[in-house]
Amino acid sequence: MLKAPKHSKAPSSKFSLQRKERIEFAYRWMLEHYGHQGWWPVTCECEGRGYHPTQFNFPISEQGRFEICVGAILTQNTAWINVEKAIQNLGANKLLNAFRLLACEDETLAMLIRPAGYFNQKAKSLKAIAQWFMDVDCRFIEAQEIPDRKCLLSVRGIGPETADSILLYAFNVLTFVVDAYTRRIFEALSVIASEWTYEEIRSLFMRSIPADLQVYQEFHALIVEHAKHWYRGTCIESCPLRTALTPKKE
Repeated sequence: MLKAPKHSKAPSSKFSLQRKERIEFAYRWMLEHYGHQGWWPVTCECEGRGYHPTQFNFPISEQGRFEICVGAILTQNTAWINVEKAIQNLGANKLLNAFRLLACEDETLAMLIRPAGYFNQKAKSLKAIAQWFMDVDCRFIEAQEIPDRKCLLSVRGIGPETADSILLYAFNVLTFVVDAYTRRIFEALSVIASEWTYEEIRSLFMRSIPADLQVYQEFHALIVEHAKHWYRGTCIESCPLRTALTPKKE
């Protein structure tokens, strides 16, 4: 397993044992209630929709790693079911390969990923990530060289959430993925505040949970699953995890 980046510690003003305990409790509660998620799906290596609960050895191939990079871009501002359609189109046209995707005409690529929305922008981002992938993947395999997060963030269309998704799930780098659901849930649980930055939240979680790849990968997936149940619409007040973390009145 690759090591966490050296800059993973949260500012002391943000970290506290109380926050750590609430984060740890939330992880245990979610895992007990939802089970293993098998995320990130890798359709080129796993049957069906690509999920692989309790199996953390994926991806095992260059194509699998690239598929995750592609999915991380396609999932921006859209539901995963739309991403699946776009990935199916790319797979059917043998474009889940960085070299082939780079050689594809822009208009053709945009048409194939149309189900994921923002297809013209995402087509350009996919070509940018394909070039980045070709530059780093060989060094990752041959020398176990960890892809540089700062360099990845400089790639067109790659923000912190997308970068951390790629690093965590495609390259097994210990970095925590912070999405809108993470903010919504843990603000409601009084763990973080609305004004906190992405890096402050990411660092807090990285100080609060074990440096274990399985925990990192599972926790992000569980947060998404929990949000689907309780953080859409008006059911936040009924969230059972909030109830479990609320001190009972004497």
